Amino acid sequence: MPSILESLYHGSLFPNEHVIPKDSNYRPLNKQIIESIETWKGKLSQGDFEELESLLEFYSQVQGMDMTAAFVCGLKTGAAMMIEILVDDCSSKSY
Repeated sequence: MPSILESLYHGSLFPNEHVIPKDSNYRPLNKQIIESIETWKGKLSQGDFEELESLLEFYSQVQGMDMTAAFVCGLKTGAAMMIEILVDDCSSKSY
């Protein structure tokens, strides 16, 4: 198995493909979304439903951008914490 750094270098590291939220509300909410979309599909004309699907796709793209920005910010914060931990000289401090 390649290391994480090798996977990152080769462009084969996709952690978001393995993430399944552990929140107990995730699956029921997802089911509600699917059922709601099917309900709207029956209520709307084909053209109106296609517009709704387009709107939902835009929302999904924005949500993906938000998630990407949050991931990058969290990773940078974690890396900064590690740098501070590794650079900080605790032996010179008195607690």
